Amino acid sequence: MAAAEPAHPDADPSCDADASRGDTDALDLAEVLAALGHPARLEIVRKLASGEEAFCGEVVPDLPRSSVTHHLRTLRESGVICQRPEGRRQYLTLRRDDLERRFPGLLALVLR
Repeated sequence: MAAAEPAHPDADPSCDADASRGDTDALDLAEVLAALGHPARLEIVRKLASGEEAFCGEVVPDLPRSSVTHHLRTLRESGVICQRPEGRRQYLTLRRDDLERRFPGLLALVLR
């Protein structure tokens, strides 16, 4: 049986993002802005801005586990981050290239 193809040539096959968000063109500005509008989520994005993949324990502020889950889900479902499981850990990456391609300059403004 052949391996599944990514939803779009730009989609990261190692990313555990929603299938609807794998396509750069499917990114919705209102959803992305809503996700970036919370201080905790904005801090997560700032920590991921280096481009390096990070274990969620390294980038998530000291929050209750339920809040962490909520914030990461919001960022993932809006298409801002990718989350990749490895064993018991979750690794996060900012979808910088996809966001820049869809909304040029947005991250530069937000990350100031």
